[in-house]
Amino acid sequence: MITFAEKSNPMTAKTIYNWGCLLASFCLLPCLGAQAQPTLNMIVGTYTHHNSEGMYSFSFNQLTGKATPLDTLRLSNPSFLTLNRAGNKIYAVSENSDSTAAVYDIDFNKATGKMTLRHTLPCYGADPCYIASNGRLLLTANYTGGSMSVFPLDAQGNVLPMSQQFKGHLAPQLLPQQSTPHIHCTQFTPDGQRVLATDFSANQLLAFKLDGTKLTPQGVVARLSSGSGCRHFVWSANKRFLYVVSELSGAVSVFRYGPGQMQRLQEIQSDSVGGHGSADIHLSRDGRYLYASNRLKSDGISIFRVNLNTGLLTKVGYQLTGIHPRNFAITPNGKYLLCACRDSNVIQVFAIDKETGLLTDTHQDIRMDSPVCIQFY
Repeated sequence: MITFAEKSNPMTAKTIYNWGCLLASFCLLPCLGAQAQPTLNMIVGTYTHHNSEGMYSFSFNQLTGKATPLDTLRLSNPSFLTLNRAGNKIYAVSENSDSTAAVYDIDFNKATGKMTLRHTLPCYGADPCYIASNGRLLLTANYTGGSMSVFPLDAQGNVLPMSQQFKGHLAPQLLPQQSTPHIHCTQFTPDGQRVLATDFSANQLLAFKLDGTKLTPQGVVARLSSGSGCRHFVWSANKRFLYVVSELSGAVSVFRYGPGQMQRLQEIQSDSVGGHGSADIHLSRDGRYLYASNRLKSDGISIFRVNLNTGLLTKVGYQLTGIHPRNFAITPNGKYLLCACRDSNVIQVFAIDKETGLLTDTHQDIRMDSPVCIQFY
């Protein structure tokens, strides 16, 4: 039910920087139309333990901040999702803790918002909580399973059975939440040559070389402080820096990004009250501000100003939200930040001040049961 309420490499730093800028410009090209277009498709994944039916599609006006429901697809715990570049496929996880943990392959009609389940494939790892694709491969991070599953895609974008799986690790000193391996997030690198994954219980980032549709482990490329519990990460606008939010320490770590071992430049607190539940991380569309969500205490979003030259962060604000802000998304035009507050059963729509980075609640809430993930197309 949904209701609405108005309210070690020879490459030099300069070379890496130049390539980063070039890649950033290429990545920006597909977004230009979306920035100018007032109406977008918005897909929301949920938990279905209570009253949610599964996945929802909306039409979202990024000029006014208003959403209009389009379709509902009954699925079990489609908590995290992504869309292909053409926008005619949705890939989602079924975040279940047993053998039903799976990947959903969904056909999507961009014109009507209609979603149709094509098929379901097991990911052989409990509680898949993140999914990513480069058009040839699909990756899932299986939290309780402590693994990353790899699925090839055929020429039409359909998901084929799992082809590879890689396991996470443990650190010498563990917090209770790190008693077993966990992989929490996996993404393709901007140059398309590698995959990075957060090895949550070992407080490190793993790299995998990408050769067509095959991944080869390259080992640890970044280490975080003991007990961090690294969760999600995002690249800077120029691709020179990597920002990692850690769930347990509540810190954002800044790394100088490169093809070899990454240098940690800064560690700054997002969660300053010891909630041990930091969750998601995203940059403003112009790259000048970084946002990180925090749960379990003083639930909200930290706001950091980004030094575009050094990559370093300065905390400039904090926006309180509903309960358990697990995931959030920023509209392509950079005007709104939508926050999925799972335990308040609401998606809050915040206006972004592009000069200060601060957020203002527009009171255009989208009320729905247990929202978890928001994706725009």
